[in-house]
Order: sequence, then C-alpha cells, then structure tokens
Amino acid sequence: MLTQEQLIDLLHDLEADYVERTTSVNKTDKFAEAICAFANDLPNHRFPGYLFIGATDDGACCGLKVTDELLKNLAAIRSDGNVLPQPVLIVQRYSLDSGDLAVVEVQPSDLPPVRYRGRVYIRIGPRKGIANEQEERILSERRVSLTRSFDARPCRESAIEDLALGQFDAYRRESLDPETIAANNRPIDLQLASLRLYDIDQGCLTNAGILLFGKNPRFFFPGAYIQYLRLPGTDLTDMPVDQAEVSGDLTSTLREMEARLRQLIQTGMRPVSGLRERLLPDYPEWALRELLMNAVMHRNYDSNTPIRFYAFSDHIEIQSPGGLYGEATPQNFPTRNSYRNPVIAEAMKSLGFVNRFGYGVLRAQSLLAQNGNPPAEFQFDEHSVLVKIFRRPE
Repeated sequence: MLTQEQLIDLLHDLEADYVERTTSVNKTDKFAEAICAFANDLPNHRFPGYLFIGATDDGACCGLKVTDELLKNLAAIRSDGNVLPQPVLIVQRYSLDSGDLAVVEVQPSDLPPVRYRGRVYIRIGPRKGIANEQEERILSERRVSLTRSFDARPCRESAIEDLALGQFDAYRRESLDPETIAANNRPIDLQLASLRLYDIDQGCLTNAGILLFGKNPRFFFPGAYIQYLRLPGTDLTDMPVDQAEVSGDLTSTLREMEARLRQLIQTGMRPVSGLRERLLPDYPEWALRELLMNAVMHRNYDSNTPIRFYAFSDHIEIQSPGGLYGEATPQNFPTRNSYRNPVIAEAMKSLGFVNRFGYGVLRAQSLLAQNGNPPAEFQFDEHSVLVKIFRRPE
C-alpha cells in the first residue's frame, strides 16, 4: 500500500486517471463501479488504481471517521460475486490531521474485461464510464497476452460449432445486464470472447467455453466427468447399489448431481435433547452441495482423472484431481484460496451454483455442525484433494 507521502501526492494530483475520490460512505454501487474500472485498466498503466473514501474532488479530507464496518464492507466487494472475475484489492485506513481516509488499492486484472453486475466499467480520463464494443474488444485482446489460467487458454482443436448455443444464450442472460444484451449487435465470436469463452486470435473456443457449454467436453478433456458410486457398506470392493459417469457440459452435470444428492439423503426423526425428537437428514444437502461445487470449481481439468463421488453407508468421499492451488496450503486452508479456474468460477456464480466466493468450505462445516454431523475432514497431496463427510450419528 501507499506511504503517507505517496497518499498525499495522489490526493492532490487532480489529473491522474487512476484515482477516484468520494465523500460517500454507503454507496456500494459507486465503489464497485470504480473498483471494476480500475481492474480493467483500459489505459494499460499496469499499476494499481486507488479509490479514496473521505476525500473531496479537490483532494481535501472531509473529516470522515473511518469505521471497521466501512472497511469490512469495502473488502466484501471482492468476494460478493458482483464484480467478476474477482478483483485483487487491499483496503486500509489512513489517519491524517484533517480526517481519516479509507483507501482501496485495486490491481489491474489479468482476465479483462471485468464486469460489475454484467457491465464493463472503465476509466475515461478522470471519470468512469461503460465500455463500448471497441473498448471491450481491446480488453479481450489484451487478456490473451496476460492470462495464465488453464480455463482461459485456447482449445485449439475446437470451433464455435462445438458449442451448445442454447446453453450459452441462457448463461449470457444471467451474466449481462438486460440493456447490454438489447444493444448487442456483435457477432457470436465477439460475444463469446467478451465472456472469456472464445479466443479471437486463435479462432477457437477457450477451455472454459468447451467445459461450460460444449456439446461433448469429454472429447477434448477425457477426465471432465464425475464418477458416482453408491455402496451398501464401508468397503470400496462392495457391489455398488448405483453407479454412473455423470458428464456433459458443466450445467447439465451439476444439475444431475444436485438431483442425485437429494435422492441420496435420508431424513428421519432423530433425538435432539432429552426426550425431544426432530426431523433431520443424515447429511445437510447444502453442505454436500457446497463441497461438491468446491471440487468442481477448483479441480485440475488438464488431468484425465475424474472427480470421484463415493457414497458409503457411514460417510461420503469427494476426491478431485489437482492439489491445493496458488496461495492455499494445508496450513491456511480454507481461509486462504486462489482460483485455478477463474472463468469457470465466474460462470458457476452467475448460474447460481455458487453464492459467494471463498466461503463454501466454511459454510459447509457450519451446516454440518448445525445438523449434528462431525466436521468434514480434508486430505491433501500434490495430485488431489479428498474430503470425507460423515453421516450424522443415530
């Protein structure tokens, strides 16, 4: 973050297009639009943008007292799923003689265009605005040279004909605001590219485009399916009661797995205290769902190994290929995380499979505890992540 001297210099540099000042403390939309614009970095500065809360347009402090609640609300913009892909930002309080400042430092995104509620915001000189088609294209083309994630890379053997356009159209309506869709006269390749599903330079779909909306993703990625087994006992050698290879585009795969989860869970009257009984499931559905979605979002799709979902009589195991990624380690999991597949993560949020980033495992553990289940156990190695969820005791 800034030193106090750098902060004062930026406050008074009224020409800088990477600084925004506001005296508002509760205009979340305004804050998020500014963060989105800085993350897109249309001028291509490749250094951070700064949002100053508590400063007037002429760079003076307005005498604001920055509260912990304000700082928490600003930090929450990163993970609430409205700015996608997730921005990298730091929030900090500065105390000057004339008042406090809350400062949000926003790093340029490696996966532009970044959207807030389906719209691409950019800096146009000292103000922000909504990107036009040409500006979106500039951001899309810049992404090709910046991207490092597997799901944003081109799938060179693919073509638009490999895409289920009906599925993409449904996603587009969930991802973009209605006004943008109504004004969209671009050809299909540019529409796909703006959502990181098509590589313009290579003339092919991205890996995310194939995995999310491909007609046959396993043709390109043989391990892109979920091996489902339901066993009568506790031994993997038992004859399965039910088994399936659940595959297809990710939307269809996840819908089928949601149905299988509901069929798997058994509900009955269970003692809760003294002589009292309550109707409780042996597993909370949303805990299983969160842990499965976490496996799908973070798995290594470059592996030929499927996700394994094994339901035993006393516990469930979900194993996903690919160890912990980025900043995540066995010591800091699940409080720290990095996204191996940020484009897929964005799509899962837009389609309603994920409610908020970074909280799935914590929420699952909380739901298990509320239902009386033991906490889920995680095992990590360099090739996979295994989670065991235990049945609620009778």
